[in-house]
Amino acid sequence: MTVWIIFTIFVLMMIALDLTLAGGKDRAVTFKEAAIWSAIWVSCALCFNGVIYGFLGHEAALQFLAAYLIEESLSVDNLFVFLLIFKYFNVDARHLRRILFWGIFGAVLLRAIFIVAGLALISRFHWIIYLFGGFLIVTGIKMALQKDEPFEPEKNPVIRLFRRFFPVSSTDDGGRFFTKQDGRSMATPLFVVLLLVETTDLIFAVDSIPAVFSITQDPLIAYTSNIFAILGLRSFFFLLSGMMDKFHYLGVGLSIILIFVGIKMLISDFFHVPIAVTLSVLASVLISSVVLSLFYPKQPDEA
Repeated sequence: MTVWIIFTIFVLMMIALDLTLAGGKDRAVTFKEAAIWSAIWVSCALCFNGVIYGFLGHEAALQFLAAYLIEESLSVDNLFVFLLIFKYFNVDARHLRRILFWGIFGAVLLRAIFIVAGLALISRFHWIIYLFGGFLIVTGIKMALQKDEPFEPEKNPVIRLFRRFFPVSSTDDGGRFFTKQDGRSMATPLFVVLLLVETTDLIFAVDSIPAVFSITQDPLIAYTSNIFAILGLRSFFFLLSGMMDKFHYLGVGLSIILIFVGIKMLISDFFHVPIAVTLSVLASVLISSVVLSLFYPKQPDEA
């Protein structure tokens, strides 16, 4: 309970600090600011890992580190989609900070629901862990084999359903999510973008939450590792947005990770893969993906 209290107080303090520094005004985030905040969030996650080590021991600390690494790496895939969404809707850079803030705030709530539901299902129906494992393997294989497809957010069923029941204005009205035209309440294109961001995170959570369950089924470690990864996501977006296309082998690395953790779940009742081995595999795959991307850049005809 003590660790839960420390975590909750810390998250609330960081959200309050973020809102205070933002000053209630939309503005573009500089590379320097993004780099500083990215370093702060990673440092905070590592410090909290120290808290887990002090209260719960060595094994729990390694589980948190492995779960955090999985969530952070899978979140990078999220950032690619976010970038496509913002480019498609030509979102002003000044509004990105606020969109991502509310998008991530919603993701924190969604992840809590997913984790509680997932752990409840596993505790009641243990065979579901095999279903999760098989799902991760299939997802990893599909990710490795998939080809680039045209990005068409307007075909998203959530957006189509929303547009059917709620009118959308043609302008963002100075960065608002909702506006009034001729006395009629309307959503702005920025709210549609926010809805897409939330939908994207929901889709990615279907992969990432089972992946964390392959590391731990402790609700504290599963949830806190998820939240720390998500809270740092916005800073990483501004830090990496100009260079995401350089990491073209990262998708292959992520598919290997999903297949690995899927297999780990399938054999969990017969063979225990030590957490140190899992952590080593995750780190090796991610580092190799980044190094290969830098040494073998994507050719112009592949872009």
